[in-house]
Amino acid sequence: MKGHVRVPAHRASTAHLQAAYPFIAETGLGGRGVFIGQDLFGGGSFCYDPFELYAQGVLTDPNMILLGHIGRGKSSLVKTYILRQQVFGRKAAVMDPKGEYGDLAAALGVTPLRLAPGGHIRLNPLDPGPGSSELGVEETVARQESLLTSISEAALKRGLSPAEQTACRLGLDHTRLRSDKPTIPEVAASLLKPNHASAARAHTTPERLAEDGRELALELLRLCEGDLRGMFDGQTSIDIDWDGPLVVVDLSALHQSDALPILMTCAAAWLQSAFARPGAGKRIVVVDEAWSILRTVGIARWMQANFKLSRAYGIQNLIVMHRLSDLKATGDVGSEQRTIAEGLLADAGTRVVYAQSADEIVSARELLGLTGTEANLLPTLGRGEAVWKVGTRSFVVRHMLGRSERALVDTDARMTGQSSMTSRPEAAV
Repeated sequence: MKGHVRVPAHRASTAHLQAAYPFIAETGLGGRGVFIGQDLFGGGSFCYDPFELYAQGVLTDPNMILLGHIGRGKSSLVKTYILRQQVFGRKAAVMDPKGEYGDLAAALGVTPLRLAPGGHIRLNPLDPGPGSSELGVEETVARQESLLTSISEAALKRGLSPAEQTACRLGLDHTRLRSDKPTIPEVAASLLKPNHASAARAHTTPERLAEDGRELALELLRLCEGDLRGMFDGQTSIDIDWDGPLVVVDLSALHQSDALPILMTCAAAWLQSAFARPGAGKRIVVVDEAWSILRTVGIARWMQANFKLSRAYGIQNLIVMHRLSDLKATGDVGSEQRTIAEGLLADAGTRVVYAQSADEIVSARELLGLTGTEANLLPTLGRGEAVWKVGTRSFVVRHMLGRSERALVDTDARMTGQSSMTSRPEAAV
């Protein structure tokens, strides 16, 4: 017809086409990895393993961020993911602030480490770990110093001055001369009474060095006599099978404590010291209620450093939060802890997002790198359904439960009055 313009057909690769039509143009991640559930748009099974995908170049790091409102199924996913990874020899550790992983631990034949003030279990967060001889002194000391700085800043509610940082480092070195497994009270004592050799290294006097570190030392002692009492104030009191399937650190007795971020960091540091050893194999470290850690700037820095070391250590850090608005609790816009928290979301190779309210859509697009199509799906997702952003690829996945797994994942029995075997938290296989 005269005047009619014919536009030639446009050709594009599937890599470009999937950006315009997410989910429809996806081809799946293949069958190497644990079974997660059903790919709702691809129509087949969805399998996932961060270490396999890293080796294939799909992911640039193994870390995962998991977001979901209460009751949407994120805990079910974490528990079955850990359980199913056992087939592939992946070991796991869980920071459990609410005491929800006892059934999973029992199923795998392990006993959770239940920490409480004055309890019978003590963990030394400065323990260099079973592989320290292979890691080297410099790396071990750097990890210990990083932890001391993080918990000190959290306790003091401010950053350390250069003089305090120097005193901290010299106090740790002084303590290490007496023991290769320094404890926090021992470091505090070295800060209060530095020797002449430590002072000479800082070109000062012992008296001046003691004054520089006095406030820091007193705060560490206060922690050991208060918030950390009987839990992180001495040598580790138990033997752990680090080659076992799972380690659960149960902090539920302290869930309402203002010191929970410090306690979780001490426990996580103790776990990392063991998992970082060469030859430990691929490991998964789960930090639940992660917003409580990220709201403290010194501890947020420590978490950021762990994310960056994940590839070197062969560790997948999996942090769990409820919703994107939890980031507001970490700090004001533009604050360092808010910036770090948002950076962790952006840096995680895998982002799994369960249903979010409509007012979270804008934040989802900005913070998680979701397209408009992906973000608009979030309020419509049913229970057990999530948007999976794996590297640059996107999927909508319905998590599937085996019948034997239901008893391990049901957190609603107390509310509904149903037994674990009769409730239906997710689709069954």
